[in-house]
Amino acid sequence: MRKKRGFTLVEIMIVVAIIALLAAIAIPNLLQARRTANDVAAKATVRSLIVAAETYSTANSGQYPNTTTLLQTYITSAPTYCPGPSLVQGFTYSCTLTVGGYNITAAPSNLNVTGTTTYYGTTGGVLSPLTP
Repeated sequence: MRKKRGFTLVEIMIVVAIIALLAAIAIPNLLQARRTANDVAAKATVRSLIVAAETYSTANSGQYPNTTTLLQTYITSAPTYCPGPSLVQGFTYSCTLTVGGYNITAAPSNLNVTGTTTYYGTTGGVLSPLTP
């Protein structure tokens, strides 16, 4: 007589329960890591745009760039973010550029899902986070 080999229903259910438990532990941690990465990227992007605008101002007798093309001289990725609104890595970017100054905003497109903080960059190189 031949004995059938295989897993019993109880064994399969135990394996599925273990996999579900591991997923329940891992998924929230992965989502938190993504939010944190998006926040850090948004802050770095706003800071880069601020540095580009301030560098332009220094090279042009205190006048700030009033177009994305002028800003692009100092940061080649400027058209990706300015004038906006543009969605990049879960954040919506918008820029207001005038000869007298600038305002740059990076806001999470879905608060607490894609990011946790809105970042503002203003004339003079000021970077301000607004945490709800």
